[in-house]
Amino acid sequence: MLPASRVRTDVPLCHAAPVETGSPDEVAPAWVVWRQDDNGNQFEVTRVPSREEADRVAATMEARGHKQTYWVSPVR
Repeated sequence: MLPASRVRTDVPLCHAAPVETGSPDEVAPAWVVWRQDDNGNQFEVTRVPSREEADRVAATMEARGHKQTYWVSPVR
């Protein structure tokens, strides 16, 4: 896991599902999509509720053809 100082909190989590506290039907994001740029800097891209959605987001980002690497991991 990255140190808190390396995780960007100023970037909106544009793909994260909204979560309302107290609602049993809502699922909190459980997976994180990460990005590493060509300088080795790592950033959290978004949090999503399912592994399938996280994989889909990472694949979409990688398909754009940038030199960046994307991967998913469970929220810790």
